[in-house]
Amino acid sequence: MIRRTASCDCGQLSLTCEGDPVRVSACHCLCCRRRTGSAFGWQARFPREAVAIQGESREYVRQGDSGSSARFGFCPNCGSTVYWRAEGLEAFVTIAVGAFAEPDFPPPWVSVYDDRRSGWIRMPEGCEILD
Repeated sequence: MIRRTASCDCGQLSLTCEGDPVRVSACHCLCCRRRTGSAFGWQARFPREAVAIQGESREYVRQGDSGSSARFGFCPNCGSTVYWRAEGLEAFVTIAVGAFAEPDFPPPWVSVYDDRRSGWIRMPEGCEILD
């Protein structure tokens, strides 16, 4: 079984995930752009029971473009957002793919808020498009 570790920039907060993600997506919503400081958020969703969290985290709750809220776990030392739990998806933990620091992590197979995607971004062939 695949085991992956994600961590914040300073390494104090880490998550160990067992198995493959159930979804890998790119989100182009305005909230994800602000949260990441990038053109989109890239995240992997895992079943909650497949994720072990080590270290201290603080929580930030925000309402997304969809109207539902998400609870973001970030490191109190370096400020890196590592994971979150979305309202209505309590059975899952979503992890920022960049926190895995794996160059070969699977690409997104879902593009969320694709109507807000920057024109220069090309999603992988066969990616499901959700506006």
